[in-house]
Amino acid sequence: MNIVLIGYRGTGKSTVGKQLAEKCQLVFYDTDDLVKMHCGQSIGSMIDEKGWDFFRKREKEAVRRLLQVHGAVIATGGGVVLDRENVDRLKQRGFLIWLDADVQTIIRRIQADSAGKQQRPPLSGHDLNEETRTLLQERIPFYRRAADFSVDTTNRPVGEIVDEIYRRVKEVLACQEAP
Repeated sequence: MNIVLIGYRGTGKSTVGKQLAEKCQLVFYDTDDLVKMHCGQSIGSMIDEKGWDFFRKREKEAVRRLLQVHGAVIATGGGVVLDRENVDRLKQRGFLIWLDADVQTIIRRIQADSAGKQQRPPLSGHDLNEETRTLLQERIPFYRRAADFSVDTTNRPVGEIVDEIYRRVKEVLACQEAP
């Protein structure tokens, strides 16, 4: 069984995922990293040169390759849930946990991220504040529909978030094993 983290950019999927994998003694995968490695370029360059459709196709291929993985923590790109096939594939092998945060927290984290534009190219022609508010509202129903449960990461330390996910996953597994 995999633990799959979904949510908008800046909600902590990669940071939480790495620490959660360590706590659970599981391998960590990041779909964005898999796409970058497979294509040999940054996501920003890829999107600038080939567009979002190209990136989404590579993301879908990365999700398909992860069907072979068991016992891992997987951080996904923020838009992975926009493709129903991606969600179905990820659910075949894991729990989907929606990491959520308020808009101000997301914007602050995106602005503080040193990888910045290379990792998180603009999703629209709007400023970061408007883009985040608009796209988050559009994506919330997708995250809600896909998630087995959600965890609010707003103004919370990473260790606290990791502990909550760990506890909740253990509870779910215990219920599944009960006669």
